Amino acid sequence: MPPLPPLPTRATRRAWLAAALGGAAAASGGAWPRPASALPARALRFPRDHGSHPEQRTEWWYITGHARAGGQDWGFQVTFFRSRVDAALPLRSAFAARHLVFAHAALTDVQGRRLHHDQRIARAGFGVAEAGEADTDVHIGDWSLSRTDAGAGGASRYTARIPAADFALELQFDSTQPPILQGQGGLSRKGPQPGQASYYYSQPQLAVRGTIALPGRRLALPADPPPDGSAGRAWLDHEWSEAFMHAETVGWDWIGMNLQGGSALTAFRLRRGDGSAIWAGGSFRASGGAPLQVFGDPQGVVFTPLRHWTSPRTGARYPVAWRIDTPAGRFEVHALLEDQELDSRGSTGAIYWEGLSVLRDASGRDVGRGYLELTGYAGALRL
Repeated sequence: MPPLPPLPTRATRRAWLAAALGGAAAASGGAWPRPASALPARALRFPRDHGSHPEQRTEWWYITGHARAGGQDWGFQVTFFRSRVDAALPLRSAFAARHLVFAHAALTDVQGRRLHHDQRIARAGFGVAEAGEADTDVHIGDWSLSRTDAGAGGASRYTARIPAADFALELQFDSTQPPILQGQGGLSRKGPQPGQASYYYSQPQLAVRGTIALPGRRLALPADPPPDGSAGRAWLDHEWSEAFMHAETVGWDWIGMNLQGGSALTAFRLRRGDGSAIWAGGSFRASGGAPLQVFGDPQGVVFTPLRHWTSPRTGARYPVAWRIDTPAGRFEVHALLEDQELDSRGSTGAIYWEGLSVLRDASGRDVGRGYLELTGYAGALRL
């Protein structure tokens, strides 16, 4: 029985494929990476595409959000990853690690100025870890994320159960809007070459309920959250791909923001070592069923750092406040807690920054909340 593939020292949510594929390359005598062919455009079909896609090498289900419980604000992240290990596919042993499943979870205590974080990793199979294909149904041990229908029109209800080391999340997320098909109908470019792409959709403006637990404390979110999102809102990304990132990529910056009133904003850029953009993109959907506005080139989305924070643990210097110019307007993003660095070397090998942030418009008004992700600042990605 071969050992689990080794993980590189630098990986991230959107390039964590390097973790599994790097191990596959070692196990197969260096046959990887192969040139990635372009993904074909196709219509996403639900509920099937809520489920896993083992024919693609990499996949993740990623929920972030904020909630008000116990008279204070909280941020949370729950992410499950699946990675196909191609070097193990021809092996006949039932114990071969053909797929790996990873998970990260984090809880931001805004008032207490503290980030709680935990992680899991396991090979798929034998009931230990699985990613179902029919619908969202992924788990590692007693950590799980699942989806069910929640009424007419394809509405979704996601349930996350995360009994982590020093906190626990029991959260339910109900969709209030149709999914956003990112890019061109769900096919999202991630670089200048056609093979640098993923299938990608988002579920913005998820209503949140459930409980947050810490040692000696159990905090309940409102059982019937108000429709304006004041008690909390969440965002889900589901993305899967066969492709590698561009060879010059050292990291990327990303936001997913739920705006007051129901609008939703996504923006991202992939960076070279000198900080210039290799690719940038995103989308904006106004409330009330307005048409989706898609941006997909380096000139259309510009990230300008406004403030930095240096980690006392790793020495990494992160831009924790940004001005972001998009075709939908100019915005600013400001972290609600500067120290939201996650050390996930026990699973994907990642050291990165990801945290709850506020969104402001060009006049400086707070207009929404969501998550900012900053990768490649603690060391360049190894792709």
